[in-house]
Amino acid sequence: MSDESDQTPERPETSRPGTPGTPGEPAEPRRPAEHAGRERPEPPFRPEPSRRPEPARPELPAAGPMPPTAPADAEPSAPGRQQPPPDEGEPAGQAPGVTGRQRLKAGLWPPRVSRAQLIVALLLFVLGLGLAIQVRSTSDTSALRGARQEDLVRILDELDNRSQRLGDERRRLEEQRTELENSSDQAEEARKQTEQKAEQLGVLAGTVAVEGPGITLTVNDPQDAVEADMLLDALQELRAAGAEAIQINDVRVVADTYFTQGSGGVQIDGHQVNAPYRFKVIGNPQDLEPALNIPGGVVQTLEKEQATADVARSEKIVVDALRPSEQPDYAQSSTR
Repeated sequence: MSDESDQTPERPETSRPGTPGTPGEPAEPRRPAEHAGRERPEPPFRPEPSRRPEPARPELPAAGPMPPTAPADAEPSAPGRQQPPPDEGEPAGQAPGVTGRQRLKAGLWPPRVSRAQLIVALLLFVLGLGLAIQVRSTSDTSALRGARQEDLVRILDELDNRSQRLGDERRRLEEQRTELENSSDQAEEARKQTEQKAEQLGVLAGTVAVEGPGITLTVNDPQDAVEADMLLDALQELRAAGAEAIQINDVRVVADTYFTQGSGGVQIDGHQVNAPYRFKVIGNPQDLEPALNIPGGVVQTLEKEQATADVARSEKIVVDALRPSEQPDYAQSSTR
C-alpha cells in the first residue's frame, strides 16, 4: 500500500504546436506509392499589392541663383488638392478679372506697327490706287461697249469715209505735182494751182462765202443750261466728221475760233450768241449726221440738259458769214 502511494503518476509530455513529429500534432498523411512520382502542383499566382513609386527627388543644380520662394502669406496647398491650371487665353501678368473685350482693346491700341508693316501698307495703297486709276481710264475709253450694232456700223462707216477723203486728198496733191513736172508752161500751171490753193485757203480762213451740201443743227435751250463747252464739243464732232465750212448764227468758225462763258451767256470770238444756236455745216451729210447721233454724243448730251437738238439734211447750205482778212505783220513765206 505504501509503495503505491509513494509513486507519483507520470504526466504525458505535451508537444509544441507546429513541430512535426511531436506528439500532440497529427502527422501528415502518407501519399500512396502510385503518386510518389508526380510533381506537386504549384500554388495559384497571387499578384503582389501595387506599391506607389516614390517621387524622384529633383537634383539641385550645381550652381546658379536660388529659386524664388513663395510669399509668407500664400496658402499652402493641400497634399491631395490640385491647383487649377491658368487660363490659356489670359496673357501673363494680366489680372484675372479682365474681360476678353478689354484684352482685345489693349492689344489693338496703342498700335504696334513695325517698319516692315508700314512699307507693305504703303505698297498696297499705291497698288490699289494704280488699279483704280486703270479701271477708271478703261471704263472711260470703252464708252462704246454698250452701243448697238447699228451705231457701231455707222461709226465704222464714218472712219472709212474719213480715210477715203484723206486718200483722195493725197492723190490730188500727187496729180498736181505731176502736172507741174510734165507741163510745158510750168509758170501758167503754177499760177492756176496757186489760185485754187488761195480759194481753198479763203474757205478755211472764212474770207469767202461758200455753198454746198450739208446739214443744219438747231439747238433749243429753254432752260439756259447749254454752256460754251457743250457747243465746243459739237463743233469738234463736226470737224472730226469732215465739215469743211461752219457758221454758228452770224459768226464764221475758223481754225482760231474760241468759246467763252460770260455773264450774259455764250460768246464766240468775243461776239454774244444767244439761243437757239443754229449750226450751218457744209460737208457730206451721210457722215455729219451720224457723228452727232452716236451713243453718248452731242445729241444725247444736250438732251440730258433739257435741251433739244434737231438735225436736217440739205443739198444746198450757204455759209455767208465772213471774217476780215488779216495780213501778218512778222510771218513771211519762206518759198521763193
